[in-house]
Amino acid sequence: MSKKLPKLIVILGPTAVGKTKLAIRLAKEFNGEIVSADSRQLYKEMNIGTGKPTKKQMREVPHHLIDIINPDQEFNVALYKKLAVSAIKDIQKRGKLPFLVGGTGLYIKAVVDNIKFPKIKPHKKLRKELENKTLKQLFEIYKKLDPQGAKLIDKQNKRRLIRAIEVCKATKKPFWEQRKKGKPLFDILQIGIKLPKKELKKKIEKRIDKMFTQGLEKEVKNLAQKYGWKISSMQTIGYQEWRPYLDSPLASIGSRTKKITKKELKQKITLHTCQFAKRQMTWLKSDSRINWIKNQKQAEALIKKFLNPSFN
Repeated sequence: MSKKLPKLIVILGPTAVGKTKLAIRLAKEFNGEIVSADSRQLYKEMNIGTGKPTKKQMREVPHHLIDIINPDQEFNVALYKKLAVSAIKDIQKRGKLPFLVGGTGLYIKAVVDNIKFPKIKPHKKLRKELENKTLKQLFEIYKKLDPQGAKLIDKQNKRRLIRAIEVCKATKKPFWEQRKKGKPLFDILQIGIKLPKKELKKKIEKRIDKMFTQGLEKEVKNLAQKYGWKISSMQTIGYQEWRPYLDSPLASIGSRTKKITKKELKQKITLHTCQFAKRQMTWLKSDSRINWIKNQKQAEALIKKFLNPSFN
């Protein structure tokens, strides 16, 4: 008789959909702890722009893999997987239920499917060359090397694009093909939250308004002064858009110059966030194992049945 695998609940969905609030409520009800699957919440000092859980929320339920690296430190999905699996096993060992929560599809997939990543050492010369290219240029390079992978990769993630190109060039094979599934590590229930486009856009707008009120400008200024704009963590949505505004409040438009307003800046961040949410949903929709829900009650019913199959 095969050994039963330990249980893991995954809560996923696009940005601003309400994953954190739902996960905290569910973790409290089912004696759980949360492991973050958000590639930006790993960074210390980047609090407002990444929409991290509040100190109060983290006191209510223990959170893992938040604030673990400095903004200028290198990080990758293989390292994330190692840390996430370790945190999940520790939670299970202590008799609690782990909740893997986030919207970074590749991080979630790495754990859920026990992905084995190619071990390729960084190529410093190539990286330096690629760093000087725009996101659009990097994506076009990657698209030629790995057409299938290009359909799902985050086009706005410079670090991820550079790494994917690096692996393709080193192995002479598409990056996508090299990620192999291992034996399952856990018995997994995936719960997805989604909202109609208009409703999600309103939530995104509300979240960004709140970020501005909380002091996002000051946070970005401090980070830019301390680390500069070239580090990969500063290329993310909510941070990258500030550079033209903070470096030079005047932007050339034709023969005229026009001041970039806070309103225009906010609109740009909102647009980029909505586009990102759309890409997240494209990624998540490709996984037929996800149970999509509309409310907490549906999530509770799924978890009860998962933990106790005889439950009706």
